[in-house]
Amino acid sequence: MTPLDALRAAGSPDRAAEAAARHETDREYLGTPLPAIDALVAEWRAELSVEERVALAGSLWHSNVHEARIAAARLLLQARLRPDEAAWRLVQDWIGQLDNWAIADAVGKAAEKRVMADLARLEEVAQWLPSENPWARRSALIATNPMAKKNNTKPEEQDAREEVLDWMVDLLADRDWHVQKAIATWLRDLAKHDPERVRAFLAEHGEVMRGFTRKDVAKAV
Repeated sequence: MTPLDALRAAGSPDRAAEAAARHETDREYLGTPLPAIDALVAEWRAELSVEERVALAGSLWHSNVHEARIAAARLLLQARLRPDEAAWRLVQDWIGQLDNWAIADAVGKAAEKRVMADLARLEEVAQWLPSENPWARRSALIATNPMAKKNNTKPEEQDAREEVLDWMVDLLADRDWHVQKAIATWLRDLAKHDPERVRAFLAEHGEVMRGFTRKDVAKAV
């Protein structure tokens, strides 16, 4: 049984119809629940080399099946993936193709692992910010979210955190709700570890923040 056939076998027509209505993206839906996807991904990860996993991820993505694209991203979630240059290139290729929240967030999480493995990749993530695709802009914040959650940051991690906060200033006027939600989530997470920095951010930029974003963040501090 091929990986795509295995995903299909674990699916449900009723769930597929619900997913198609929820995501409103023109592609095939299998109705495979996330726990079943993760179980299959765990099997593939155990059986395949890094090179084979990257190749499978590319193939699943190319199928343009909703659950296969999520599985493709989740195949690359491993933090210690060595070598990971091919996986990183694959994630970058996917960023411009994002078109619904479920796939976008799965790819953003895959990107997160690769960025945290090499902070020099922030330079490439910054190139997603001017994209006309709001999911690419949101992914830039998802990919860097762990920086908001760290205690006792190293100097290079602190510099990276400040770089993302600088990005955020430029995104405050973004009209996309999903981007604004990512901003609020990032700052709320930072507030749990460095509330003073979030208070300073609100004091400096609160007046230009979207009202619902500012209120959401303010509750955390």
